[in-house]
Amino acid sequence: MSFSDLGLSEELLQAISELGYEAPTPIQAESIPYVLMGRDILGSAQTGTGKTASFTLPMIDILANGRAKARMPRSLILAPTRELAAQVAENFEKFATHHKLSMALLIGGVSFGDQEAALDKGVDVLIATPGRLLDHFERGKVLLQDVKILVIDEADRMLDMGFIPDVERIVSTLSKMRQTLFFSATLSDEIKTIGAKFVMNPKVISVAPPAATASTITAKLIWTHFKKKREVLRGLLQSEDINNAVIFCNRKRDISTLLSSLKRHNFKAVALHGDMTQSSRLAALEEFKNGESPLLIASDVAARGLDIPSVSHVFNFDVPSNAEDYVHRIGRTGRAGREGKAFTLAVPNDDDKKLVKAVEELIGAPIALMENAITDSDEQANADNASTKQKDKSVKASNDDVHQSKKANAKRNEHGELRPVAWTGGNSFKDADHIPAFLRSA
Repeated sequence: MSFSDLGLSEELLQAISELGYEAPTPIQAESIPYVLMGRDILGSAQTGTGKTASFTLPMIDILANGRAKARMPRSLILAPTRELAAQVAENFEKFATHHKLSMALLIGGVSFGDQEAALDKGVDVLIATPGRLLDHFERGKVLLQDVKILVIDEADRMLDMGFIPDVERIVSTLSKMRQTLFFSATLSDEIKTIGAKFVMNPKVISVAPPAATASTITAKLIWTHFKKKREVLRGLLQSEDINNAVIFCNRKRDISTLLSSLKRHNFKAVALHGDMTQSSRLAALEEFKNGESPLLIASDVAARGLDIPSVSHVFNFDVPSNAEDYVHRIGRTGRAGREGKAFTLAVPNDDDKKLVKAVEELIGAPIALMENAITDSDEQANADNASTKQKDKSVKASNDDVHQSKKANAKRNEHGELRPVAWTGGNSFKDADHIPAFLRSA
């Protein structure tokens, strides 16, 4: 099948051809015809399968005729993060190069004034994060009753980040006479229940089993000690043929620590996490995309939606606390049919063992083990520590035995009080187990 079989306009087919796309992905092939028909969509596909184009392409043709009014956008796309919203906007601009459509991007970290100026001119497409859109709405700077097409993108991520109440509030202001496209990486029962609130008689499209990892990704699991993780990571970065790589950490403070460590060892890297300013986040992402810094150390804000096709490697410096995030993380590589590698570093404690087990149960297969990164010296240190702990336990047990023996030999007086055994130590205090404080030498 080709894009020309999907019913798209000649102008749009020309833009697609100029961008080098030859054939639609499964989610695009199944979704685009129904979107053009005006049907609501409840769609699911794993990351890297082209969900964004499956709604932006038909939307461009639908919006080709008509004119936007000031502060009244004709369509609305909601995305959970600034990066994903910016990426959708970038794709829209590329595909709409032969159409005269206006667009506004409402995300945090950008001047309200510039965004208000764009809204005042009237926009065909409004792309926004829920929080920033509500800020403009409450200020009376945007009216939503003219929205004819609503897209809720990465709905499962919206759920994880607690944005569903904001989305519900936004949708309550829209006209009932609209088309709704609801997309998610997975279609769990909870997501289906939420989706049912927004869509009407939808076409359900699911092109991949939930939580499936791409066949183009080679995944490895490495067990190592906590204090050796950075050393093991550096070894992998040096031994692997890396074009660029995303390194995921569970905590933001660990991102800063790891960034400093890699820079001390002469690795070029940038960080990306939710506490950074928008300008810093965009600058870091651009530096990574253009190859100036081949390593991106990130939180799960980069796990979904970011489309960087050439990522060769993904490293889980921490096992993700949510099993589904493992799929999204390693989905940053092996995209668009390319080969990719993913390495997960785990510590042999109860917490990481449980997390790894949860991931393996989710993907339905064990993660292939790589050669153990725990060194011989580490093993000896472990053995020494175990021996020391055993000695400590033995000493404690011995002391406990002495105490119990003394207690057993003690006798009770006529009042039932437990009294120490009779003195049998000799003729001086030096022969006793206990020397009174006033007789001890200074």
